[in-house]
Amino acid sequence: MPNSPLMEKSKLFALEVIRVCKELRTAKCESTLINQFLRAGTSIGANIREAFYAHGKADFIAKLQIALKECSETEYWIELIIESGYYGDKGLLERCTEIKRILIASLNTAKKDVKSDD
Repeated sequence: MPNSPLMEKSKLFALEVIRVCKELRTAKCESTLINQFLRAGTSIGANIREAFYAHGKADFIAKLQIALKECSETEYWIELIIESGYYGDKGLLERCTEIKRILIASLNTAKKDVKSDD
């Protein structure tokens, strides 16, 4: 398996999402909110991992784009959780934003590589 900082960061982030969801359940947060946050937050790393085993550059880019969409959705759920008062650690949002920035940079690089191959 490739040793990728993005893969590692997204896995650590997913583990943090799982931990936060446990706290949110204890805080009696709405289950729909928790479930959506859990699904989106753990999906980022799953799609990144799939990208590293893609069937070519187009598939790689498609998987990273899905990861980026999930990251953006996760950002939304974190904002809701923080702004509604259920969770106060803004570091979680910062880590999500960091992953989003890395994904954008990776996508830009991959797309440039595809154009240069044409």
